[in-house]
Amino acid sequence: MSKFPILYWPYKTNGNADYQLARKVINTATGLMPDVISDDLDLTAIFKENENAVVYYPVFCESCGWWGELLGANAVIVEKQIISPECQLMVVVAESHAKSHGSQHLLAAEIRPASGFFKKMNSSIATVTDMLATDAGTILALFSGKNQNQFINIIESTGNSYLGCIGQY
Repeated sequence: MSKFPILYWPYKTNGNADYQLARKVINTATGLMPDVISDDLDLTAIFKENENAVVYYPVFCESCGWWGELLGANAVIVEKQIISPECQLMVVVAESHAKSHGSQHLLAAEIRPASGFFKKMNSSIATVTDMLATDAGTILALFSGKNQNQFINIIESTGNSYLGCIGQY
């Protein structure tokens, strides 16, 4: 199987306009039709097999916690492509091949909820964009911000765990 490009699509494909449009957008951007993965996505294995792989990951309106699959995979979002009002494609590459395309970053952290922490994070440092509660009583939170080092310092100073940067665009 070719590993560039790859469309991760775990949904029904027959008659799905977003699926057809996603394939068209990828073909236009790369000049190639994407290989499609419809079962479990293992980014670590994909990037181990071919570090030049590019994975197009669909995110639909009101999707919660979609970015959790990217944590720990040394995967970075380098771009997003809007394909319809309901769906956008996150362009995911191996961290070693990522180049910053701007000043905004997606930053993920595991935190224990505290009002002071959220007051600091909804500031010029970072803004909460998505959260997902875990069974362990922690929250995985996705932030949008400009300064990754400042973000890490705030998290660590409050005694929380930093899981890593999962993207930048």
